[in-house]
Amino acid sequence: MPLAMNREVFITCAVTGSGATQDRSPHVPRSPDQIAESAIDAARAGAAVVHCHVRDPETGAPSRRLDLYREVTDRIREAEVDVVLNLTAGMGGDMVFGSPERPLPLQDAGTDMIGAAERVEHIAQCLPEICTLDCGTMNFAEADYVMTNTPGMLQAMGRMITALGVKPEIEAFDTGHLWYAKQLVKDGVLDAPALVQLCMGVPWGAPDDLNTFMAMVNNVPEDWTFSAFALGRNQMSYVAASVLAGGNVRVGLEDNLWLGKGVLASNAQLVERAVTIVEAMGAQVIGPQAVREKLGLVKRAPMPQ
Repeated sequence: MPLAMNREVFITCAVTGSGATQDRSPHVPRSPDQIAESAIDAARAGAAVVHCHVRDPETGAPSRRLDLYREVTDRIREAEVDVVLNLTAGMGGDMVFGSPERPLPLQDAGTDMIGAAERVEHIAQCLPEICTLDCGTMNFAEADYVMTNTPGMLQAMGRMITALGVKPEIEAFDTGHLWYAKQLVKDGVLDAPALVQLCMGVPWGAPDDLNTFMAMVNNVPEDWTFSAFALGRNQMSYVAASVLAGGNVRVGLEDNLWLGKGVLASNAQLVERAVTIVEAMGAQVIGPQAVREKLGLVKRAPMPQ
């Protein structure tokens, strides 16, 4: 296929995530002020979008607390640096089964299953410009953990997010997730053109080889906007690969802790490295206002206390 390199690229920084990385690097932010500060530093470094989870400030464990989301949102919006806010809506669909011989009852540790309205309550309260929508169910890294997003759940969440005027970022971890995303648009649950993130190398979704990546790219409708990332050591390789394939890029400590062998990174350093790669390829890194114009987003003022 002919090369269709993207010449105007936006960078998303995934600031902290919900994985068990908090004890593997001192740079992974935990508290709302740390998460917001790291997001603002990433914006200064060139990220047009910051993708945020929240964590328990004491333990670093993933959290769904509304007050934590509100504090992160307020701190980012009140900063002097402009950036597009993208909050996760991926929490609350976690099932951890028992042993292969006794899978039920589900394990209390790690299981977190809630309804659609509760899964998007922080989106309704904080009204970010973008929020994620994990577009399928999959075995997710650990032996007995399943990330659960049924068609019915996705329809309900998708309609709520759309009604709120928030842009869903479809998280596609495999080709079937893209297939269903196109069905959600066809059914009128999500608006077209859609925004999609291709998530490569997440066990046990799409592997991060280039043949699989291009199969994913080739299943993205031509009028949609896509970004891509890979985990760990291939994060920066996928900066180049996504730009070459016509997409945008995501970096950050949610996906990779390292700047180089033995060198732990900060979010800002990862963004700076991505900027260097994009510009060395002859493309331009665009800012948050250009992203709003491209995706039809409206910047929101800080919310009243």
